[in-house]
Amino acid sequence: MPSPRVGVSIVTMGDRPQQVEALLASVAMQDVRPARVVVVGNGSPLPDYSAFPGLAGLTGGVTVLELDENLGCPGGRNEALASLAAFGDVDVVIELDDDGLLVDKDVIRAVQDLYAADSHLGIVGFRIADEHGGTQRRHVPRLRAKDPMRRGQVTAFLGGGHALSMRMLAGTGPWPAEFFFTHEETDLSWRALDAGWKILYEPALLLRHPRTSPARHTVYHRMTARNRVWLARRNLPLPLVPVYLGTWVLLTVARTRSVAGLRAWVAGFAEGMRTPCGTRRPMRWRTVWRMTRLGRPPII
Repeated sequence: MPSPRVGVSIVTMGDRPQQVEALLASVAMQDVRPARVVVVGNGSPLPDYSAFPGLAGLTGGVTVLELDENLGCPGGRNEALASLAAFGDVDVVIELDDDGLLVDKDVIRAVQDLYAADSHLGIVGFRIADEHGGTQRRHVPRLRAKDPMRRGQVTAFLGGGHALSMRMLAGTGPWPAEFFFTHEETDLSWRALDAGWKILYEPALLLRHPRTSPARHTVYHRMTARNRVWLARRNLPLPLVPVYLGTWVLLTVARTRSVAGLRAWVAGFAEGMRTPCGTRRPMRWRTVWRMTRLGRPPII
């Protein structure tokens, strides 16, 4: 299989111009040039990156999209994907957080090699580590998360740094834009697995990223609960919906230390139950079994 053509997508709210420039510079230093680079301003104006040093020689340079409103992380990524699909010269897209950084120079080459070696590979998740080399437990996409260097097939991936097959997306559909924030990676993962694609966690692909907590966002508790309900309603066989949601109710009550946060979570859970969740396409039972064999059945 020939080496796939790789594009790069970055979505930003325009409040991290220095980090975006550093990230673009780390893309420019790669020993294999990307076919395309798209930077999306999610409801914000952007500097002119089209002639960014080291990337100006790409066809059309860096494509800059300025959206009139903030569509959330999945909505912004969908705009970049639509742009790349319209060009028609990208087979795999690497999506990177705007405050991340590629440390190594062979990331694009390594992604090309992985996809060239396996026609059933849909998603590759990168390892995320802070400036001290530490990887947070929540950034290891498996239940047994003690060893972030353990490579292998998984049932989920990290939104901060990953690669997606454009051919896969043509079949599964794009990101769930209505989620806006949180759990969009799980929704896409479940759809990919149900369509027969593989998800690989490859810790050798490193994205340096500041150590953060998702709870720093004021909408975190509400959207976490709402989107988890939507996730179950959209994707799970009916008998598993109450099992999955019941498990997460128990875990949330046990883990949440903030009364205000718990109230917001309950409100979000109720919102998820009463509002439309999008098209329901329950996964097949053989997908449930496949996920179970991979170490994470879709009940937790």
